[in-house]
Amino acid sequence: MAKKKEKKPSKPMQVWKLYKTQGNKVERNNQFCPKCGDGVFLSAHKDREVCGKCNYSNFKK
Repeated sequence: MAKKKEKKPSKPMQVWKLYKTQGNKVERNNQFCPKCGDGVFLSAHKDREVCGKCNYSNFKK
């Protein structure tokens, strides 16, 4: 029989990198997805922003 591949443990999401605090105010670093709504962030790439849930893309000029 063929050997089964071992699964690598997934890294936990680093939520603190999505927000920035200044004094008593909290600001988001990334935008929310316009299709999925609040709570689903767009991931920031060099030339685009992409939603991981619905694959919505916003290309930068």
